Amino acid sequence: MITFLLKALIAHILGDFVFQPDRWIQDKQLKKAKSKYLYFHIIIHAGLLLVLFRLSNEFILAFIIIPTSHYLIDLIKTNLEKKINKRLLFSLDQLAHLSIVLGLAVYYFPKKVNLNFQLSDKLYFFFLSIIILTSGLAVLMKIIMSRWDLKEDSDQDSLSKAGKYIGMLERLLVFTFILIEEFQAIGFLIAAKSVFRFGDLSRAKDRKLTEYILIGTLLSFGFAILIGLAYITFS
Repeated sequence: MITFLLKALIAHILGDFVFQPDRWIQDKQLKKAKSKYLYFHIIIHAGLLLVLFRLSNEFILAFIIIPTSHYLIDLIKTNLEKKINKRLLFSLDQLAHLSIVLGLAVYYFPKKVNLNFQLSDKLYFFFLSIIILTSGLAVLMKIIMSRWDLKEDSDQDSLSKAGKYIGMLERLLVFTFILIEEFQAIGFLIAAKSVFRFGDLSRAKDRKLTEYILIGTLLSFGFAILIGLAYITFS
């Protein structure tokens, strides 16, 4: 069951967060069922499942149900974009996808719940942790921080998507420090980031910006620590 879940989750996160550009999402929101990118998105999900499960006839039902349900859930989501809070809709969308995966896992392995990871499972868990820390949490952080519509600088004053990639790198560093048991290095990383952002944080006129930066930093580090601890506990 664990191997099935890890492979299905890896396919889901790669398909939803890594191999789905922003322009695809925008096109789906605008054109809904008429968007060609909606179908590209489902084809990518199906392809990832076929690759990870090596075209196994044993999981033919999963090959049918997961892409089909993903299409229906995404179609429903695009029609609810303006009716439901963005953060709530994102959460419900992901919960629906993961419920389908979990339901299939229980169907295929009704009596095989086992948390004793073998080497291959550990590698899958590591890969899953990495893509959650990078693309997965980048999307989640964007959703959470969208609650506060705060522009730090104009687009001309910063690198394109710099904040996104800085967040990915700092979470990967925190994850690495936890794996090698260098917990004090996490404190050093927080201090180093504070030094680099001292110019922003010291603007007396911009208390909102200071709070915005602190919330984003603490959330990012907190998620990374939780995933790191989960990995060393269950792997």
